[in-house]
Amino acid sequence: MSTSRKSITSLNPLIETRDVVALKEKTGNLYESIAVISRRANQVSVTMKEELHRKLDEFTVHGDNLEEVHENKEQIEISRIYERMANAPLQAINEFNEDQVYYRKK
Repeated sequence: MSTSRKSITSLNPLIETRDVVALKEKTGNLYESIAVISRRANQVSVTMKEELHRKLDEFTVHGDNLEEVHENKEQIEISRIYERMANAPLQAINEFNEDQVYYRKK
């Protein structure tokens, strides 16, 4: 499930207390809700990591000289954008609360 970058960047990156009763009501079991959120957080984390590496690979220089380090402002800006984003568990909780996560019991 993909969400737009606009909604992710508007997410508060700070930890907040959550209503566990509301989490429990979604699935009927608090631990099941946490398991769903955990799996979604892993998916979001892997996606963000792959996306960041793909964007940063454009700037890599394949050379033998380790002494030359180039500071690229675009690369720094991309890194700052990803640092300002809310982390994967917070994104997963937000998606779960807004019913954007599909889950099913086996």
